[in-house]
Amino acid sequence: MTATVIDGKEFAARVRAQVGMHVARLKTDHGITPGLAVVLVGEDPASEVYVRSKGKMTVEVGMKSVEHRLDADTSQADLLKVIEDLNNDPEIHGILCQLPLPKHLNEDLIINSIDPAKDVDGFHISNVGLLGTGQKSMVPCTPLGCLMMLRDHHGSISGMNAVVIGRSNIVGKPMAQLLLNDSATVTIAHSRTKDLADVVRRADIVVAAVGRAEMVPGDWIKPGATVIDVGINRLDAPERGAGKTRLVGDVDYDSCAAVAGAITPVPGGVGPMTIACLLANTVTACCRANGLPEPEGLTA
Repeated sequence: MTATVIDGKEFAARVRAQVGMHVARLKTDHGITPGLAVVLVGEDPASEVYVRSKGKMTVEVGMKSVEHRLDADTSQADLLKVIEDLNNDPEIHGILCQLPLPKHLNEDLIINSIDPAKDVDGFHISNVGLLGTGQKSMVPCTPLGCLMMLRDHHGSISGMNAVVIGRSNIVGKPMAQLLLNDSATVTIAHSRTKDLADVVRRADIVVAAVGRAEMVPGDWIKPGATVIDVGINRLDAPERGAGKTRLVGDVDYDSCAAVAGAITPVPGGVGPMTIACLLANTVTACCRANGLPEPEGLTA
C-alpha cells in the first residue's frame, strides 16, 4: 500500500483563495475590510520570518495588515497598552501576539488580555472553554487546519477511532476536542501512555503532535489509517554538506507512508495550513463582529 499524500501547500492555497473571495465580498457588499494585527516583541529570528510571512499573505488576500514591533525589553504594562488599543480599534478584527515572548513577560496574562472575539490564535481561556463545551469559539489555527484536511479527505470522520499523540494546549488538547466535536472516538496519548504502540495501532486517524523527530514508525500504523503529522523537527544532514539540516515530522515518513491510507508530508503538510487558518479566523471574527453569516468551510 502506498499512502495518498495530503498536500498541505495546495490545500492552504485553496483556503487562501476562499478567504480572498470572502474578503472581496465583505468589501463590495458591506464596505468592510477585515484587519489583522500582529504584535512582535523582540527579535527572535524564527518569529521574524513567520511575522513577515503572515503580513505578506494578509495583504495578498485583500485584508488590512498591521504590525507592532516592540523592543525585547518592552515592559508588560506597555505591551498590555498596545493590546488594549487594538482591542478598542474597530478596524482590527484579529489580534495575534507572536510567541514566545521574552522571559520577563507573563504569556498567560498577555494572551488573556486579548479580546476573546479578536483572539484569532484561539488561545484565550474563554475560547478554550467554549471549544471544550462545544460552543462557538475562535479555534487554534493548527488544529483547525488538521480538521479541515481530515474533513476534505474523509467527508465525515463520525465514528472513526482517532488517536492524538501529544497533549499541548496549542495542538494536542484542542485537536482532540475538535475531533470529539465531529463525533470521532478520541484517545489522547502522551509520554505516560502505557503500550503507546498498541494504542496507536487501533486508530483510523493518527495525529502526531509530540515534537519528537520520527518517533512514530510504520509498524505502529493500522493499514489504511490517515496520518496527520504536526511535528516540525530539524535534524543534521551532513550528506547535504557541512552544517546542513533537514526538516522531519514526528512520524517516520517512509515507513508510515508504506502502510497508511493517507499521510501529510513534512514539510508541505500541516505547516502551510496554520497561516491559512489564521486568515480564515480573521474573516470569521470580522463576520461575527458585524453580525454577518460566517464563511462556509472555513470554521470548525
